[in-house]
Amino acid sequence: MGKPEALPTRTKAQRNGLPKAPTGIKGLDEITLGGLPRGRPTLVCGGPGCGKTLFGLEFLLRGARDFGEPGVFMAFEETQQDLSQNVRSLGFDLDRMIAENRISVDYVHVDRSEIEETGEYDLEGLFLRLGLAIDTVGAKRVVLDTLESLFSGFTNEALLRSELRRLFRWLKEKGVTAVITGERGEGQLTRQGLEEYVSDCVILLDHRVREQVSTRRLRVVKYRGSTHGTNEHPFLIDENGIHVLPLTSLGLDHSVSTERISSGIPRLDSMLGGEGYYRGSSILISGTAGTGKTSIAASFADAGCRRGERCLYFAFEESPQQILRNMRSIGVDLNPWLKRGLLRLHASRPTLHGIEMHLALIHKIVNDFDPQVVVIDPISNLATAGTESEAESMMLRLIDHLKARQVTALFTNLTAGGDAWEHTDIGVSSLIDTWILLRDIELAGERNRGLYVLKSRGMKHSNQIREFLITAEGIRLEDVYAGPEGVLTGSMRAAQEDRERAAALARAQETERKQRDLARRRAALEAQIAALRAEFQEVEDETKILAEENRASEQQLEASRSAAAMRRGADKPALIKGKRK
Repeated sequence: MGKPEALPTRTKAQRNGLPKAPTGIKGLDEITLGGLPRGRPTLVCGGPGCGKTLFGLEFLLRGARDFGEPGVFMAFEETQQDLSQNVRSLGFDLDRMIAENRISVDYVHVDRSEIEETGEYDLEGLFLRLGLAIDTVGAKRVVLDTLESLFSGFTNEALLRSELRRLFRWLKEKGVTAVITGERGEGQLTRQGLEEYVSDCVILLDHRVREQVSTRRLRVVKYRGSTHGTNEHPFLIDENGIHVLPLTSLGLDHSVSTERISSGIPRLDSMLGGEGYYRGSSILISGTAGTGKTSIAASFADAGCRRGERCLYFAFEESPQQILRNMRSIGVDLNPWLKRGLLRLHASRPTLHGIEMHLALIHKIVNDFDPQVVVIDPISNLATAGTESEAESMMLRLIDHLKARQVTALFTNLTAGGDAWEHTDIGVSSLIDTWILLRDIELAGERNRGLYVLKSRGMKHSNQIREFLITAEGIRLEDVYAGPEGVLTGSMRAAQEDRERAAALARAQETERKQRDLARRRAALEAQIAALRAEFQEVEDETKILAEENRASEQQLEASRSAAAMRRGADKPALIKGKRK
């Protein structure tokens, strides 16, 4: 689960002071630090179509369903049947809640022609009728929609103001938490110009259209006895009701992680200290058209799903089916992750909403899907939904929101090219933790892709420019190659590699030739040595034979002399003497 956004710090007086009734409207309770003032009236004003009636209904229905507080809805414009049909699309069964005595709806028809105004005319009949409805269901919440219809028959301004004060005072005395809707006036919050002064809380809803793009915004104008957010907050109205983006709850107090996750491209992980991105960090992939930004983003989403993590992919240029088809061509199949529910693709044109509405929509989907990985492709298109400063402010809020939830976010950005490569159309580069730049490298009539890590906070990263190839088996990063003419890519690199391979082969062949010649010389020398050894052995053998023959001759001669002496009768000493001689 992602880490929720930090709420503004409450003082002790706020915690122990003014009691509040939670609305159940996402984001609004954070802005108001707990909800609307309990037992007091709140004015919700705005122009036609801004969502006043829906605000009152959701406050009432969520109170009865989620907080056990029955309520009364007094309508002066729409019947119970109309209201039931309107809220059925939001998942509320108003008729059932009425049958269960948790909600009471009272339609009061006010026709100016039927009203006879006198000096003693007052709203006593309305108080009786409303009081009966409150007592019947034990109501804790009341909605009056709208004041203009109730007071349409009044022409006496003094009487109108008096009855307005009386109405608000009566609601306070009943102790109900009331929401009263009113139309926006000229130069003032309401048409009568009094309701905002007697209300304890005033919420202004605005539905503006600029350059044919509509945006809804909410602002808490005042809140007696409580601090509150004072900025305008974008809000959505969809099938789940109202969703308010609580900008005031964002801050630089999010935690950080030392865990590393893969980019989905092994050699890119090697360039990022060997382990990839930090979890919960923000990554920017920028480059001109066709440099492969979406391919890197899809590889990152695929890697997240392979880890079993939920990935949310916002596309502002291509439809989901087009993304799936294109990524299959590079060996990235995202369709299995869609079927398993690990991947959600949300595609829309930037001009579909105002930029604040895009931010609110992204917040809503992130909160509902609770992903670990988010991809937004590309953020540069969001500038078309507003001004550059608005887009930058929107990205600041979005990055803070995702970091607070420990979501790893990857953004792609289309640059215009030229000399300003290290620049983004939306000035978010200072907010990014890891910035990867893709470039077109033009050499020898070719355009090839290059990739380098411009920055990556908190880790040692490569400073090399890698050639970036998109193949049918995925993305491949080549080693940096520097030839005699500098860094080479494409066919120039291939040609230089061929030349170097040929030179290496020639050197190998020359070395082999010299080794063969050396072997021949060694064999010849060894043969000569063998012949000399054989000749020496032959002479040595002859010498030995001659020595043996000499010894044998001497022994034969001595034996003959001894025999002759014995025949002549020589004595032994003579023999010995003769022998010694």
